[in-house]
Amino acid sequence: MRALWLCRALPFPLDTGDRIYAARLLRSLAEAGCELTVAGFEGEARLPAGWPVRTITVPGRPHGTLRSLLSLRPLVGAAHATAAFRGQVDGLAALNWDCVVFDHYAMDFAIPPFLRRRAREGSGPVLVHVAHDHEASVYASLVKGFRGSAFKRLGLWQNWLKTGWAERWIARHVDLLTAITPEDAARFAIDAPATPSVVLTPGYEGGVSNRRQIGAEVPRRVVMVGNYRWVAKAENLRLFVAAADAAFAAAGIELHVIGSMDEALAAELRAGSRATVLHGFVDDIAPHFANARLAVVPEEIGGGFKLKFLDYIFGRMPVASLTHATAGLPDEIRGAMICRADLAGLVQAIVEQIDDTEALTHMQAEALAAAQARYRWQDRGRELLEAVQRLRRRPPAASSPALAGATR
Repeated sequence: MRALWLCRALPFPLDTGDRIYAARLLRSLAEAGCELTVAGFEGEARLPAGWPVRTITVPGRPHGTLRSLLSLRPLVGAAHATAAFRGQVDGLAALNWDCVVFDHYAMDFAIPPFLRRRAREGSGPVLVHVAHDHEASVYASLVKGFRGSAFKRLGLWQNWLKTGWAERWIARHVDLLTAITPEDAARFAIDAPATPSVVLTPGYEGGVSNRRQIGAEVPRRVVMVGNYRWVAKAENLRLFVAAADAAFAAAGIELHVIGSMDEALAAELRAGSRATVLHGFVDDIAPHFANARLAVVPEEIGGGFKLKFLDYIFGRMPVASLTHATAGLPDEIRGAMICRADLAGLVQAIVEQIDDTEALTHMQAEALAAAQARYRWQDRGRELLEAVQRLRRRPPAASSPALAGATR
């Protein structure tokens, strides 16, 4: 099967959740038996050696923020809808593909050429939208939870409206949706009841820690890992530090935050906290895991499956999380975690349980045992390929979405 994968930029290096998800999924699709071409702006690193895909680099760079603000598209979509990218897509749409994947809602501008060809010729490739979240829901929680300036809140609100409209349009004009959690699939079913979906939770390809026991000699530390340059991640970090720092300091617990962030945010957190230690980006996370008793996922804002869960679980870190942030995890893994409904309850539970090293050791062992058979990338590529093949076998009229708005 010949497939085209259109993405914002070639997803390398594998240093953020969305890049890891896109890159691992596209490679697993190729390895499942698909002749795959990937097109996007140049990534920040080269394609790793040995990957069975062909790449096409779009010339130029995305638009800047100011120009994107003036567009009717969401910021990320407007930034990538350059004349060069549109021209590249027009040329690719004239070729024969069995399947075209639109990776991320920012690629809405790339769909109309394929719809127009289908309208002219009566047939065409299966069109697939790979979603990283139900973005309208993520933005709704971001707007609700944002504590910054009124001006910036207005900008977020405006982008939320644009994002919701674009996401619904995509969902109604492709043949297949992929969702990262069952909860997101249910939301897409409301947006586009006629469009089938397949749930593709992430896989895991990293190593497994050899730590078997969490003993009293391990420092009384909690780790939190992320990329805090995105506004939602930064807000989640602010909220958790505000809720946890004083309680952790009083209990003699340290919170170690690992990941890139703006210097202004780092200065703000250092000035207002006592128990919080900021490390920035690190090349090797293993020593930080070895010297901590718990990992925390306190994300009030945002949806989707958190790839960091897999890093923690396979790193043999017991996990504490907000209940709603565990979307996509099976019950047997959730049962091996500390889960609470709100930040105050989560902080209290961490303080109460951090010295029960026997229970923490049991939690990490149970979560790892439940995860090892579930999160294999090769399964995800096969599942996506099978879903596309099912649609290719259907009569064209049954799998063709409505063409209203195809000139968007």
